[in-house]
Amino acid sequence: MPKNRELADYIMDQLSDLGGIRNIPMMGGYVFYYRERIFGGVYEDGFMVKITEASRKSMPDSEPEPPYEGAKPMLPVTILDNKIALQNMVEAMYPELPERKAKKRKA
Repeated sequence: MPKNRELADYIMDQLSDLGGIRNIPMMGGYVFYYRERIFGGVYEDGFMVKITEASRKSMPDSEPEPPYEGAKPMLPVTILDNKIALQNMVEAMYPELPERKAKKRKA
């Protein structure tokens, strides 16, 4: 099993008490949604989340870095093994995340 898949499964397990969490494979990694808002993903260097007030507050030790070349910086998750802290952070991030854009219908 690829390393990224194992990490994605572990994150799903860590966040299982929240409900409303899902991920989709994308470009060799995984994009994570909480109640249909993207909050982070698994990239080559591990699990990263969007920079919000809540994610900064939850991980003051995390330094922003781009998950891949040309991408907006994100925060590497430093609290992955702390299930409660991770769930609290994702929940607190939710109101700060943009709503998902509606897909355009093909004519």
